[in-house]
Amino acid sequence: MAEEKFVRPSWDQYFMEIARTVAKRSTCDRGRGGCVIVKDKQIIVTGYVGSCKGMPHCDDAGHQMKTTIHEDGRQSQHCMRTIHMEANAICQAAKRGTSINGATLYIKYTPCPTCAKMLINAGVLRVVCERKYHAGQESELLFMAAGVAITYFDTSVEKYEKQ
Repeated sequence: MAEEKFVRPSWDQYFMEIARTVAKRSTCDRGRGGCVIVKDKQIIVTGYVGSCKGMPHCDDAGHQMKTTIHEDGRQSQHCMRTIHMEANAICQAAKRGTSINGATLYIKYTPCPTCAKMLINAGVLRVVCERKYHAGQESELLFMAAGVAITYFDTSVEKYEKQ
């Protein structure tokens, strides 16, 4: 039987796989996600969905759900107990005095508009997503207007494990 030739992953595949591993630290079962911020092919910082330091986790205390009513009248539910993976990574970089200016973000799905704005202002130049976020269109427009490149491994929409 012929031995299969080893296929080395691309840099994007490599860093996305690390983001998937980081996601395993998430403490909210609705949208376990992780991200990696990279510069010059080196990991600067990671982040995952989790509660603020010293605060209870969704996995232990349950979700802290809030309803948002959008301009078009539709409603959506969001867990407010946690901090988003990319915001967590930005905070970790700031805490350590590490610039992410000029970096690339590898992430489970399209950042929300608030996180997209933080990434833009922090100087992230490229965002690589595993999938699309169901409400990611505004973020895509923000990235386009700011000149931040965004690409997807898969253009399907990420489904939350728990609604």
